[in-house]
Amino acid sequence: MNNHLHIKNGRLIDPANGIDAVTDLYIIDGKVASVGSAPAGFNAGSSIDATGLVVAPGLVDLSARLREPGYEYKATLKSEMQAAMQGGVTSLICPPDTDPVLDEPGLVEMLKHRASKLRQANVHPLGALTMGLKGKSLTEMMELTEAGCIGFSQAEEVIEDTTVLLRAMQYAKTFGFTVWVRPQDAHIGRGGIAHSGPLASRLGLAGVPVMSETIALHTVFELVRATGARVHLCRMSSAAGLELVKAAKKEGLPVTCDVAVHHVHMTDADIGFFDSNARVTPPFRSQRDRDAIRAGLYDGTIDAICSDHTPVDDDEKLLPFGEASPGATGLELLLSLAIKWADDYAGMQHGGAASSTPLARAIAKITIDAARIAGLKVGQLAPGAAADVVLFDPAARWTVEASALASQGKHTPFLGYELAGQVKATIVGGRIAFQR
Repeated sequence: MNNHLHIKNGRLIDPANGIDAVTDLYIIDGKVASVGSAPAGFNAGSSIDATGLVVAPGLVDLSARLREPGYEYKATLKSEMQAAMQGGVTSLICPPDTDPVLDEPGLVEMLKHRASKLRQANVHPLGALTMGLKGKSLTEMMELTEAGCIGFSQAEEVIEDTTVLLRAMQYAKTFGFTVWVRPQDAHIGRGGIAHSGPLASRLGLAGVPVMSETIALHTVFELVRATGARVHLCRMSSAAGLELVKAAKKEGLPVTCDVAVHHVHMTDADIGFFDSNARVTPPFRSQRDRDAIRAGLYDGTIDAICSDHTPVDDDEKLLPFGEASPGATGLELLLSLAIKWADDYAGMQHGGAASSTPLARAIAKITIDAARIAGLKVGQLAPGAAADVVLFDPAARWTVEASALASQGKHTPFLGYELAGQVKATIVGGRIAFQR
């Protein structure tokens, strides 16, 4: 069988290598062989005509809950991997808040084994930072890393005892591990369900103030100064928080951050009349916060965009706002919502940023920039790289409807929206894993 694949006439956008041009891509034995001209002796076993399509590295998603093990009634590996393929996501990082929690090497190995058997997206788990995510005793980070974890996280559980977080960061620094933290104070805003502001007050919803995020950030940055540990801040939500991140980066602290793609577009006003599809964690904040997120993506304060894919079943979502489970499906929306940000920002040229198109910048945030954070050698199409590729039509429009989603989670605040950018094919390791 000939493992030579030729993708021709597409607009190849590979931000990692500064390519944005109509050119051909040649793949041999699951690896990129060359860009532009065929390698010696190349004999295409199959080819794809990508005229009118963008050819880009497969997307890298920094936060996608696959719900296995333990929450199969919400989603299964099979359904969510299909969603990843339809969304062009070829590498995804899953948080450790499964049931049981990913705090034992055997559980991590089993998850990786089950995912690899599906031969779709590459799954990279985060290990639990503390046993059972209880914030008391540290996990065996070395063993979890050997089992396949690429970093350590508490998911949505906060460590109340700061000494435990300090010890975790000292240990992580010693071995070069990254600690992934969702900045939230253990007490302020606990039990809150919407952004503290006039809207929450009017709707009678318990609030989560911005200082829940900023107080946690001050603590994290002090611990980073003390330990030198590398920290990735997950799902920033506020203008004030981003100012602190900007200052920490300027100071030279080894920190990166991401934002959930729905926070790039939505504000607390999108809750409307208690729409539980808009119940997410952290909550949608004010328009000022959202504008700061969009600007932070442009100026580089925010390193990457993730889907924060959190499938929730009807029984837990079709409830009054305050009782509904937080979470939205996102794997299949990541590309289109990133493109939407690029379109919205096409008119804005900041300083030296004009060198790359807004679309190329958006693709960078969901490919190479995310891959660097996760320490993965993916997200680019240089010769020798794994041939993980997405082909999409940037002009094709599609409507976000439950029936259009492969994910078992059908809930998103974007239901009914028409979005641009449709994935036409997803290639994993040189193999066409999905074709529309």
